[in-house]
Amino acid sequence: MKADKPSIFIIYTGGTIGMINDPANGSLKPFDFKKIMNQIPEIKTLGYRIESFSFNPPIDSSEIQTDTWTRIAEIIEENYREFDGFVILHGTDTMAYSASALSFMLEDLAKPVIFTGSQLPIGALRTDGKENLITSIVIAAAKEFGKPVVPEVCIYFESKLSRGNRTTKVSAEQFNAFQSANYPSLANAGVHIVYNREAIRYTGKFKELVVHKQFNNHIAILKLFPGITPEYMDAVLGYKKLKGLILETYGAGNAPTESWFLERIKIVVEKGVVILDVTQCSKGSVELGRYETSRHLLNAGVISGYDITTEAATTKLMILLAQNLDDKEVKMLLNKSLKGEITLP
Repeated sequence: MKADKPSIFIIYTGGTIGMINDPANGSLKPFDFKKIMNQIPEIKTLGYRIESFSFNPPIDSSEIQTDTWTRIAEIIEENYREFDGFVILHGTDTMAYSASALSFMLEDLAKPVIFTGSQLPIGALRTDGKENLITSIVIAAAKEFGKPVVPEVCIYFESKLSRGNRTTKVSAEQFNAFQSANYPSLANAGVHIVYNREAIRYTGKFKELVVHKQFNNHIAILKLFPGITPEYMDAVLGYKKLKGLILETYGAGNAPTESWFLERIKIVVEKGVVILDVTQCSKGSVELGRYETSRHLLNAGVISGYDITTEAATTKLMILLAQNLDDKEVKMLLNKSLKGEITLP
């Protein structure tokens, strides 16, 4: 094969896409991705150089931990110079978390890293896995004037390419399983793949890839609900190692104004815990101070998450808290769009 052919590295972590039927008992089992050309012969017609790495054993996406993200990032780091792009096959349940994490871990990324998977196994007659995988490979290999068309971490699913840290899983049933409610698609695949270049994030000058591998997972997510009690808040906020809190509020960042609620928020902030306000709404943004029911949070030192997803907020906070930063620096970076994860007013 010619040296100028695109080169793609596939990382199979696990998930439904990597399953085929076992003729012996009719159950699903992972298949060897070294035999991928036999399972999806259409890939051969692309003429790309394709190599792969499979986790052994494969990891169900509900079992994903921070060390899994570190392992994926290290595999990309080890193969970064040799390949034009990367495709990560991953279970759908935590794919948005993993894509968000990798977007913050891979600093100065200048090549495509495309997450994809499927709702049906690759061996199923009606599988969505073949189209998802083939198109992800094509997008990962796409170049214009010698440079990658989409040099960022993305999720490709059911004809849509979305920024990874803008994406949330919204369906366990439909092939169109993911949604990017607050940011447009980076590409749409029909008869042709149409790229939305104005939405794609380009970093400019090529730099050496820097990989952040440390996480501080001493965080919590507190989702507000009518009827929330002081005892419930105490149970969550009483975690002794707590360093960061994602507060899932109503609407544009609103929360109860009762004194017991505000007192607990103030105490936690005074202890040095960083609190990030994220809306429970799938679409829209936190606007602290817009309503009286959010002004008290702003005055107490709570940070606005704007339109960040919970998945991106979780991974961004864990990575920032693991760096040698003081509280002021962490809060400043939370209010900055590092990888296109938030829309600033």
